[in-house]
Amino acid sequence: MSTDADPDALATMDDETFRRTVRHWIEANYPPELRNPPKRLHWHENRIWYMRLAARGWLAPGWPREHGGMGLAAARQLIMIEELERHGCARTNDHGIVLVGPLLIRYGTPEQKAFFLPRILSGEHIWCQGYSEPDAGSDLAALRTQALADGADWMVSGQKTWTTLANDANWIFLLVRTDRTAKKQEGISFLLVAMDSPGITVRPIVNLDLHDEFCEVFFDNVRVPRANTVGEVNRGWSMAKALLGFERIFLGSPKQSAYALGRLRLLAERMGLWDDPLFRDRYTALRLELEDLKCLHARFVEIVRRGATLGPDVSMLKVIQTELFQKITDTMLEIAGENAGLLEPMEGNRELAPGALFIQARPSTIYGGSNEIQRNIIAKAVLDLP
Repeated sequence: MSTDADPDALATMDDETFRRTVRHWIEANYPPELRNPPKRLHWHENRIWYMRLAARGWLAPGWPREHGGMGLAAARQLIMIEELERHGCARTNDHGIVLVGPLLIRYGTPEQKAFFLPRILSGEHIWCQGYSEPDAGSDLAALRTQALADGADWMVSGQKTWTTLANDANWIFLLVRTDRTAKKQEGISFLLVAMDSPGITVRPIVNLDLHDEFCEVFFDNVRVPRANTVGEVNRGWSMAKALLGFERIFLGSPKQSAYALGRLRLLAERMGLWDDPLFRDRYTALRLELEDLKCLHARFVEIVRRGATLGPDVSMLKVIQTELFQKITDTMLEIAGENAGLLEPMEGNRELAPGALFIQARPSTIYGGSNEIQRNIIAKAVLDLP
């Protein structure tokens, strides 16, 4: 690892030096053929970038340094996000980094941390999330996938759906019902399951942009060691809420909207609208919303970095980010002319695919808990409305 990748050296840099260091390394090391992909990449496509980040020690900016992360403050994490987006870097298979890792750091046993965390950082373990079910999406506590005790193991049966990149993963984290007599939010446990376990079937779902990003996952008497239970049995809901908080920070990251806003400017220049005063007013309003989002996101990232508990107000992030993402892509479609109906990049500029980006934005207000659910959480738990 070079000197400027050393955590101590990074910590002593001022923000501008840190930004230049990150920018120069990304420019020198990111595979040029992967810039600004129109679709979410699979593991075989983005593995090279994941492993370069891992070798650099930059894969987990928010993890504590004692667990192999960078231990960056919120402001520095935002700088990294901005530079990754500026360069058009693809999102990696990151469930292990942004969801499983923080959960294990907070709730895992020493044995679980020692086994799983290094394998996430090495790329040996690629994770997917087993939460949503056909009849338990936004109402996650209504899940029916069950785990029955069988000696030192659980026997898991049921179905998960909309499981992102399950066709790439070799591990899945599951919410399962371990007490069918308990109330909805009780009797739920959190399990870590190897995807090559006998009885697991993965069925890809081809979505509107002809991509198999999501999958159904079926469990038919899958044997899982009880040692793979995170936290207490029947107390998984509290951890699930913590993980949802991490997810809402991730889904509320300004990177999607920042990327889309950059593409909007390129498109406006291409369509001859950049100097139009009316368009500039619309663009400026969107940019101001993005700056507000960045400030709010930094506040919640700092809470996580300190190890404090996220409150229900974190739901604001997901609502604001996803709706801003949609507003930006709506504007792109309005000005794209005949290019609005194309899923592939526009001729002469592979960074511009307004139709594909518009479609990517459509489900953003649904996944991770619909925005209607997020608003209910804010209304009841933050504003104390009936």
